[in-house]
Amino acid sequence: MSFLAREPKNARRPVGIDLFAGAGGLSLGFEQAGFDVRAAVEIDPVHCAVHEFNFPNCVSICDNASRINGRAIRSAARLGSATVDVVFGGAPCQGFSLIGKRALDDPRNGLLLEFLRLTVELDANYFVFENVQGLTVGTHKNLLHELVDAFHASGYDVRLPYTVLNAADFGVPQDRRRLFLMGAKKGLPLPGYPAPKRNPRTTVWDAIGDIPEANEFLELLESDAIYGVKFGKPSRYARKMRGSLEDPTDFSYPRTWDPKLLTSSMRTEHTPLSQERFAATAHGKVEPISRFHKLDPAGVCNTLRAGTGSDRGAFTSPRPIHPHTPRCITVREAARLHSYPDWFRLHVTKWHGFRQIGNSVPPMLGRAVASELIRAMNIVPHRPERVLELGSEALLSMNVSVAARYYGVSGGVVGRRLRVSAPERTDQMALAIA
Repeated sequence: MSFLAREPKNARRPVGIDLFAGAGGLSLGFEQAGFDVRAAVEIDPVHCAVHEFNFPNCVSICDNASRINGRAIRSAARLGSATVDVVFGGAPCQGFSLIGKRALDDPRNGLLLEFLRLTVELDANYFVFENVQGLTVGTHKNLLHELVDAFHASGYDVRLPYTVLNAADFGVPQDRRRLFLMGAKKGLPLPGYPAPKRNPRTTVWDAIGDIPEANEFLELLESDAIYGVKFGKPSRYARKMRGSLEDPTDFSYPRTWDPKLLTSSMRTEHTPLSQERFAATAHGKVEPISRFHKLDPAGVCNTLRAGTGSDRGAFTSPRPIHPHTPRCITVREAARLHSYPDWFRLHVTKWHGFRQIGNSVPPMLGRAVASELIRAMNIVPHRPERVLELGSEALLSMNVSVAARYYGVSGGVVGRRLRVSAPERTDQMALAIA
């Protein structure tokens, strides 16, 4: 792209490692801030494959964080003895404290200790831990306090108080609050937490108003992509997502992609009755039968959430209703509302695609946090000249079994979606994919 600045000679891009990486929301945010994300650890092989597609210069390690060690991560990423500048990620946890016992002693919270262990084993200079806002209230706070104490005991200073950041305050058109906890090796400058931007919030229609209407294309009943469609007039935000407007705060590697290809846009067929209910619902309100939230084009999106696998009931989280068409939004529209650029691909199925978005940190929020680390490290970020070729599209269509074989892991490491009958799928669970 012509607007890319020349890469300074001997410029250093600090090294990051993503734990519990999912499809790569934080990976992208840290890359956009100026980091080279060299390894991403993720237990779900479907997520891992999508991460591999989008980050061809990063090794995607499909493994359980409790079974891998720092030496193995260094070896896979070919880091040798190079400095790991930051370890970041959001370890899943229950956040429950047993009466009379330390919260970190609860085996349900063991992955938090694995995050700590791997940070120490990788000898990282910095760490960024993110999680749900609920970890900051009630007895759940015990878990955070114990984690802070454990980092102190391991030779790290921690920036306190920890903070909850709303993605909507950092340019993301979505009301999404996440907890962040940052620290540095004792003696290194401690980063601060980013301050909310004073600019007007990005709206739903800023984000998706230029995307072609999926219901106009029969091809999108069978495929998630279509070539040669005409996009509408984009907002400044949409132009950045499409790569047609320079973003001075984005220091990621450019990708080779075709902006004429609309991706992640497979249609959902709703019954006429559902469409009537969707059309009758006011903007910003919840449709009473489905409990789906109808997006206000002048507001921000409600929090996009992931569903669960069959081990937890195969629950599909309610997905927002499009502000002007009586249907639920597409995966691409959700990706725009999450600040994923259009070159970023999700799994071709709607169920996995929405799960990957709902489980991830919006890249622009991750970028804001990571930029504070760059500032503390006194590094001037730059845009690389190297252009990355995205991975094989076969990575985007692997089911759990195929992806598990590809990575040589068990196919039972994650829950699977239960299949339902056609009438149920169309009406009650119309968002589940076949």
